[in-house]
Amino acid sequence: MTTVVFADLVGSTSMFERLGDETASRFVSQLVGALSQVFEQHSGRVVKLLGDGLFVVFPQEGDALAACISIQKRFLDKPIRAGGSGAPVQMQMGIESGEVVEIDGDCFGDTVNSAARLADLAGAAQILTTQNVWSALGTMQRASLRSLGPMHLRGRTEASHVYRVEWQTGRDEDATMMGRSMASSVPQVLSLVAGEQSVQIDARSLAVSIGRGAGASLTLNDPRVSRMHATLEWRGGQFVLSDASSYGTWVYFGNQSEAVVLRRTECYLVGSGQISAGCERQEGSPLISFSLGS
Repeated sequence: MTTVVFADLVGSTSMFERLGDETASRFVSQLVGALSQVFEQHSGRVVKLLGDGLFVVFPQEGDALAACISIQKRFLDKPIRAGGSGAPVQMQMGIESGEVVEIDGDCFGDTVNSAARLADLAGAAQILTTQNVWSALGTMQRASLRSLGPMHLRGRTEASHVYRVEWQTGRDEDATMMGRSMASSVPQVLSLVAGEQSVQIDARSLAVSIGRGAGASLTLNDPRVSRMHATLEWRGGQFVLSDASSYGTWVYFGNQSEAVVLRRTECYLVGSGQISAGCERQEGSPLISFSLGS
């Protein structure tokens, strides 16, 4: 079994636009080189550099998790700003464990694809992983993982049980709320509210569409929202939110400040929270409140 990590720089496109190709490329090259050393110090092997990210393999799940947490903490404790200005650098990371095919030093297979999809799904400064990694960790490291439930990663037919790594302190309240939501019995009714619009669906309902188009079940008149942005349906005993948009969908569970970011991917809705279509939750963003009950 091999543990695979994908670590991607957040917002690199805007950084290149702000600094220019030459300056931004030099900054990214130096940053990725420094990150490579951190991964190697934790027994990782950098398979390849991906422009603004890294693809790394580890022999042990615990080493991979420790390396990712170490990097996230470094960015938090000592913020780095490209060109000395702008927002601090942030990384989004995915960790998966499983069988990997190695050919001439490169690695291939479903495990590699899953780690890449998890990195895409993660928000800024987030680390996402799966049940495979959770099962291999010791008790101390497991305690930092919080369940987000089963999700359909792009390109995979079966759902993966996804966990978010709570590497920052002071997150116990959010984690408890997530735990309560995940432990609750399967609800039968999903309520959605967007401004003056409201919709309720149950196991017998047809899929609900969200979008800018007039034919959507919930219409969000905002340029950041795609004409057919997302759908909600009852599937396999759960309410599944599927993103089909250009800019993505942000899902906030309970009182959590960080979102599960969907980009042509899916997640199960649990408890209550908010869906922000096309952008992060902020003043003026197109929001849908959801709650599940019997």
